[in-house]
Parts: sequence; structure tokens; C-alpha cells
Amino acid sequence: MQTGMMWFDNDPKTTLNLKIERAADYYRQKYGKTPNLCLVHPSMVAETQDNTQKITVRPYRPVLPGHLWIGVEEKN
Repeated sequence: MQTGMMWFDNDPKTTLNLKIERAADYYRQKYGKTPNLCLVHPSMVAETQDNTQKITVRPYRPVLPGHLWIGVEEKN
């Protein structure tokens, strides 16, 4: 993913899946595309559960905790 949208949500009461769902909804409204990739800090990956939105969640150390980098993965 070369471009995406950075999303910040550090509410400890909100699950990562819900944070991703909210970010994906906003992304769809703003850009008119459905995101399929979300990069998160490795410490956040343990919080994921089954994601029904078909968004791949990958650890990526440069993303700070509490942030999500969400967008569309380019296919080669």
C-alpha cells in the first residue's frame, strides 16, 4: 500500500476490530472505495478477532500504537 488514510483511536475500551470498522466506514464515505488492508503497530495485532469486513490486518512497526493506516492494497 503506497497511499492510505491514517486513523487515530486510542480508546482502550474499544476493540481493534471496531476501530477498523469505523475507519473503513469513514474511508468508504470519503474516498468511495472499500479498503482491504489495515497496517497497525505489532503490539495491536493480538487484539484482532475474526474480521467480517475482509480487511487484512498486518503488523507494521512504523505505525504508532493507537494509529491505523488503512487503504487499498495494490495488486502486482
